[in-house]
Formats: sequence, C-alpha cells, structure tokens
Amino acid sequence: MAKISVNNTEITVIRIAESDFISLTDMANAKEGESRAADIIKNWFRTRYALEFLSVWEQINNPNFKVVESDHFKLQAGLPNFVISATEWIEKTNAIGIIVKKGKYGGTFAHKDIAFEFGSAISVPFKLYLITEFQRLKEEEQKQLGWSAKRELAKINYHIHTDAIKQNLIPEELTSVQTSIIYANEADVLNIALFGITAKQWRDKNPNLKGNIRDYATVNELICLSNMENLNAVFIGEKLSQKERLIKLNKIAIQQMTILKEMAERKFIK
Repeated sequence: MAKISVNNTEITVIRIAESDFISLTDMANAKEGESRAADIIKNWFRTRYALEFLSVWEQINNPNFKVVESDHFKLQAGLPNFVISATEWIEKTNAIGIIVKKGKYGGTFAHKDIAFEFGSAISVPFKLYLITEFQRLKEEEQKQLGWSAKRELAKINYHIHTDAIKQNLIPEELTSVQTSIIYANEADVLNIALFGITAKQWRDKNPNLKGNIRDYATVNELICLSNMENLNAVFIGEKLSQKERLIKLNKIAIQQMTILKEMAERKFIK
C-alpha cells in the first residue's frame, strides 16, 4: 500500500497481481467528502460512457469477462431507475478491473487505467494531477528498487566473501566464538577501506540509527562494496595478508568512487 497526495487529498494505491489499483473512494472524497463518495462512484457507474469504457477494458484484459451480462447493463444505462454498484458489476460480469475491499482500509479500487478515466468525473485538473503524482510514485519506486537490488547484490557477495574466509583463514580447530571474531574483522577490512570506519565505531557515533553502516550507504558505495567483496575473496585466495589487502582495497575504493562520482556529474551536466 502506498499513498499519493492530489490536491491535498491522500489517495491510496495498492498492488494486486503485479498491477496497481487506485482507490476510487479516496478520489471521490476529494470531490464531495467521505459521506458522498459511494454516491459519486455509483453515479459514474450508471453512465453509458463508463460502462462502455469498463466493458472494452475487460474484453482486452480479461478472457473470462461475461460480455452478454455487460451488454445487459449498457442497455439500461441512462434510464431513470437504473442503478448499479461496483459489487454488482463484479459479480455479474466477472470483472477484474474493479475490486471492493472491506474493513478499515477498504473501499472501491480500480486498475490505474480505469482510475485515471474515473478522474474525469472528479475534474480534468484532478485527473492530470493524479496521473502526475502516480508517475512520480512509480519513479520513486524504481529508484528504491535500484537501491534494494544493489543492497541484495552486496549481501550475495558477502556470502562469497565469507566462504573465502572460511576456506582460507579459519582453521577447523577454532571455536565458533573465534570464528565470529575473524568474520567481524574481515567485514571491517571492507568497512575501513571504503568508509574509513569500523562497524562498531559507526554504531557508537550513531546510537539512534537502526541497522548498520551498509544500510545507510549510497548506491555508488554499494556498487563499490560489491566489487570489493569479490576482490577481497580473490586476495584471500592468493594468501595476501590482511594489511596488504586493506591497502589494496582502499586504493580500489578511492579509484572506483572517483569514477562513479565523475560519471554521475557528467550525467547531471547532460
């Protein structure tokens, strides 16, 4: 669940089966207030244009859509006594573009294509602001996805790194306590080479922050860290001493961070 703000109204966006659904209830609140939201949605549903749009969308995206039932609704559209709810539309036509959720965070939700169209029933400016804010949300999600992917890559490489430590630096005779000390020391080789500080020193300086130093790293730092973990595993296999590896890794960190910074600056200038 996510929230976007459109004309000072919070609109809920949820993810279902790899698709984004936007709260029509929240959108309707922006026009008349919470007490009238259901009526606005029902009034939109009973128009022939809305039913035509919904039917075409379902036929394109839903192989199980009941066209005959939808045609029955369209024939009644515009009649004074014709009323249809979102729930009735879903049950009679097997529609998937609209869903109704019960409970505290419930309401009527629609696939983004339908929600954008419903935005016209609120106002044209509202529709345009909604599309703009939704696109901004998607861009932010992509940025976060990129950061998360780099973080996961660093975690995967961490396992490669610890395997190299286990095979080359930790004799079988060591106790589990001794082993954990060596692992911690090796992790700090990378921390010092890149961040210039050990994990403990970072925690001492940031007692109010959760997680560890790597959770607050930039994307460029995570890229560099991922590369360094692989290289350190190679250096360990080559039997280089910890001091030699630290010096090499620090030089590599400086070189790679400089290159990444220059690339970012060139992209910004363009």
